[in-house]
Amino acid sequence: MSKKIETPTLGVQRRTLLQGTAGILAAGVFPAIHAQEKIVLRYLGTAVNQDKAIAEKFKADTGIEIQYVAVTTDDVTKRAVTAPNSFDLIDTEYFSLKKIVPTGNLKGIDTKRVKNADKITSLFTKGEVAGKKVGDQGTAPIKVIFLEGEKSKAFSKTPTQFMSLIPTTYNADTLGIRPDLIKRPIGSWAELLNPEFKGKAAILNIPSIGIMDAAMVVEAKGIHKYADKGNMTKAEIDLTIKTLIEAKKAGQFRALWKDFNESVNLMSSGEVVIQSMWSPAVTAVRSKGIACTFQPLKEGYRAWASGFGLPATLSGKKLDGAYEFINWFLDGWAGAYLNRQGYYSAVLETAKAKMEPYEWAYWMEGKPAAQDIKSPQGDVIAKVGAVRDGGSYEERMGGIACWNAVMDENEYMVRKWNEFVAA
Repeated sequence: MSKKIETPTLGVQRRTLLQGTAGILAAGVFPAIHAQEKIVLRYLGTAVNQDKAIAEKFKADTGIEIQYVAVTTDDVTKRAVTAPNSFDLIDTEYFSLKKIVPTGNLKGIDTKRVKNADKITSLFTKGEVAGKKVGDQGTAPIKVIFLEGEKSKAFSKTPTQFMSLIPTTYNADTLGIRPDLIKRPIGSWAELLNPEFKGKAAILNIPSIGIMDAAMVVEAKGIHKYADKGNMTKAEIDLTIKTLIEAKKAGQFRALWKDFNESVNLMSSGEVVIQSMWSPAVTAVRSKGIACTFQPLKEGYRAWASGFGLPATLSGKKLDGAYEFINWFLDGWAGAYLNRQGYYSAVLETAKAKMEPYEWAYWMEGKPAAQDIKSPQGDVIAKVGAVRDGGSYEERMGGIACWNAVMDENEYMVRKWNEFVAA
């Protein structure tokens, strides 16, 4: 996936290790190698956020090894609740915190130990983009990012020294479309259920996210206005599912997709022309030379965010290593790497310093590409003159309507969602 990162120190290590301990001591590099053998951080998260290139670069820079433990989104939460000693770093979505924090299994992250803590984007620390408040329906990070103290089981409504998670990746999702097959402007979530696209539409089959996409459609069609799309009443869940079942029985959906690659294949083949989609999936379709748009819609975006957390039991060298990873992650290289995949990073200033001006202008400022835009793997994903869907960071993240969430009525909602899947 990534080019092997060679550094002078790696060459020294290989040579000196071959010479045996005497050679190591003579070369005077023993303490560094010793430290490298010492710290291995078990990193729990989903495979999506576990990138080999990031682990390799971090090890090359610090000598600390990242050992990825990949599980599903639900299993990340389960492990955090039931087996907090099974990991040293957790990468989880902000919406899972309402289940994890009350257990006391997460340690408040001391922002005094995080060099760039004060530069973390205001979207997380104030719920604002460019000084303007964004939509906070669902689990907006601002509601759950601050803890009352290092060992607190409660969220703080105002900023404190302790954070629950340090943001890793976040974005705002919308519908993906095939403009070459639709051949007319698409401007509303309502289009997902437009009979014009019968048999050529698809929706995401992850209940807590799919139902929010459906709620965006229900509101856009003028059927109902929700107080909070991320926390519906039973009556609202019933109404939303009823709308989906009617559309399904009428043959609206070609598929209900669960897997990233499935969404890419549906779109690439042209079997589907409009669907729930994730930004990197749109990028993947485009890298095949197929027209695909991550379509801005007048009702706004459904946003999501992930972050790093620390288990309450972490201490000593492992805790120091985890803070070293957080500081390294916010220092710019990882941020630039993620920005180049269409995600957004926590500290924009340091990421900008590690990107070429033309890359920053394309990804973050919504300007036409001055040169071909390449993925971290070197594939051309946008040609000279192309403009990023959704425009600038301010336009896209400033256009959030709601955030991924887990509802109070989650069990009831999942049961009703399964009725839709079975219908």
